[in-house]
Amino acid sequence: MASIAPTTARPPDEARVLTEATARIAEFWGLSNARLGAIIGLSGPTVSRLRAGQYRLEPGSKPFELAQHLLRLFRSLDSWLGQDDMAARSWLATRNLDLEAAPIELIATVRGLVHINDYVDTLRARV
Repeated sequence: MASIAPTTARPPDEARVLTEATARIAEFWGLSNARLGAIIGLSGPTVSRLRAGQYRLEPGSKPFELAQHLLRLFRSLDSWLGQDDMAARSWLATRNLDLEAAPIELIATVRGLVHINDYVDTLRARV
């Protein structure tokens, strides 16, 4: 019987990875510190520190969970729009008749962020 050797590789640092991903999403989409803060529940100055690498999202916190939803939206839009950041920015900023608002306006609330994720998932699922 073969034995399985324990792995010595360390798991990725969730806080670092999600924090850096969140800062990159804000950069790709042109989100201000205030706008990103409204989406993930942090103050503008805290977001500034996050973007500078001086603050990390804490696993289990609300901002961490909201950043996970933001990352999910980014990945869904990236897949749906063929990795075109300008198209994603345009889609977010343009009033959507189904949603009765521009998606960027809606994702500032938890309900809106989850709803936009579900909406994009539905669009991607269409055949």
